Amino acid sequence: MKANKKEVDMIHGPLLGKMIAFTIPVILSGVLQLLFNAADIIVVGRFAGNESLAAVGSTSSLINLLVNLFMGLSVGANVTVAFYFGCDHREKVRDTIHTSITLSLVCGVFLSIFGMLTSHQLLVWMGSPDDVIGLATTYLQIYFLGMPALLTYNFGAAILRAIGNTRTPLYFLMASGIVNVVLNLVLVIEFSMDVAGVAIATVVSEYISAALVLYYLHKQSDVMHFSFKYLGIKTDVLGRIIRIGLPAGIQGTVFSLSNVVIQSAINSFGSTVIAGNSAASNIEGFVYMAMNAVSQTAVTFTSQNFGAGDKGRIKKVMFLCLGIVVAVGFITGESAYLFGRQLLHIYTDSQPVVEAGLVRMSYICTTYFLCGMMDTMVGCLRGIGKSILPMIMSIVGACGLRLVWIATIFQIRHTEGILYMAYPITWAITLSAHIITYVICFKRMRYKNF
Repeated sequence: MKANKKEVDMIHGPLLGKMIAFTIPVILSGVLQLLFNAADIIVVGRFAGNESLAAVGSTSSLINLLVNLFMGLSVGANVTVAFYFGCDHREKVRDTIHTSITLSLVCGVFLSIFGMLTSHQLLVWMGSPDDVIGLATTYLQIYFLGMPALLTYNFGAAILRAIGNTRTPLYFLMASGIVNVVLNLVLVIEFSMDVAGVAIATVVSEYISAALVLYYLHKQSDVMHFSFKYLGIKTDVLGRIIRIGLPAGIQGTVFSLSNVVIQSAINSFGSTVIAGNSAASNIEGFVYMAMNAVSQTAVTFTSQNFGAGDKGRIKKVMFLCLGIVVAVGFITGESAYLFGRQLLHIYTDSQPVVEAGLVRMSYICTTYFLCGMMDTMVGCLRGIGKSILPMIMSIVGACGLRLVWIATIFQIRHTEGILYMAYPITWAITLSAHIITYVICFKRMRYKNF
């Protein structure tokens, strides 16, 4: 299928320039998504106090735990659309689009109901302090009302990325991001709605971005056209989405589970460390999004060329993505740490909170490129239809070891630094396992096995 002017042609011509052109809008889109949460944290930190800052920030690991399983399915949608697009299977592309949107709506409604009913109890199990848990519960319950929109946008964006269109989702996020920031300021400052105000602002912006992506797909002609009357599940397509996406979702969920355990350990240090950790984590999120964009580039370029049957090009994609992610991760990570004090002061005026955040950044930001390399290798594996193996490697190599670290080393020496060391150590070990797995799978690659 011929790409239009908004789509990157991934299966013909030089790769590096096209990969950069694909990656930059994905980075910017990820940054804008993070700005939703950053706006929440900055506004409550400045205008509502440290308890509200801790309440909003401490919910991120729990949100990721509940959402990542379903977000992983959007990876399956991306890989499936890209593969069928690469091998010019038009009817299957259309079926995948409608099956994916249906799946996102169903999963979103389920998450909304589940999150509303369980938020408080889950925070209790995480050991949220008494001065934080009430505000955190309010934020979570409102936040989960936006799950259908959050998943629909992400599935729609995954579909557009699969055909090489990364600019359109960026434009939609720009529009919804502006709404989010304006509503944050109005609801928190003018109406004193505290964490409820920032949650409402986030939900409204998510529904705007979801509506825009669905409208855009509806306006497309031919194979990319979306219509509500064609919503439904094609079982063969759903099977392929689940085969790639479910392991990705399980991997993300297990990673989030380990982060929930770490958050629980952080909670033991009190609200000051919680707030500092929350602010630092938010800054690190921008670095991660930049690297994760390269991982998305790897999975999409690999998938389309896998569909086209070009093994040599698949190998080039892997090497180029690794080079790009090391450069992106090292430059952004080191810069974030170098200017960490100034960046943390954006979130809070409290010096103890800033110092607590700097402790985390000294361990995470300086080694974050290892995480980017790890995720990029996972993207390459998923692009050739291998999702279970990287899931196993990640669960055992990163999550399992992280939990063991907390149960042993951290118990012996109960400090923030020892806790944060679990991240770079497990990234390095898991990266090595993924490289070995990719080499084996690449040699045995068969296109008919997708």
